[in-house]
Amino acid sequence: MGENNFSRELRLLTPTHFTYVFDDAIPAVSPSFTVLARKNTLSNPRLGITLAKKRIRKAHDRNRLKRLVRESFRHKQHNLPNVDIIVIGKSGADNLSNQEVFATLDKLWKKLNKRCGNS
Repeated sequence: MGENNFSRELRLLTPTHFTYVFDDAIPAVSPSFTVLARKNTLSNPRLGITLAKKRIRKAHDRNRLKRLVRESFRHKQHNLPNVDIIVIGKSGADNLSNQEVFATLDKLWKKLNKRCGNS
């Protein structure tokens, strides 16, 4: 269980980290989420999540989606290349069931693997 944690090293924490990814991102897009990635020099992938109140109105929906994104990342982190990842929620993402969110994210993780190379 210790290998599937979501520790501090696996998170994008500062605005500088987010800006680094936004400046030169490799996108993977679905109707509900956009995933941006950029290679890092670390030995592991890192995750940042942005869910705007303008797109997903209710706090409990934003919290649920963040929880699901973290959970999906936690299980797939060992299959991902060493990249910094930002998941951006789009309008309508809050209407997806938990299974649909996991299925969508699985497809996006696979797209990232193809585009960034599994290193």
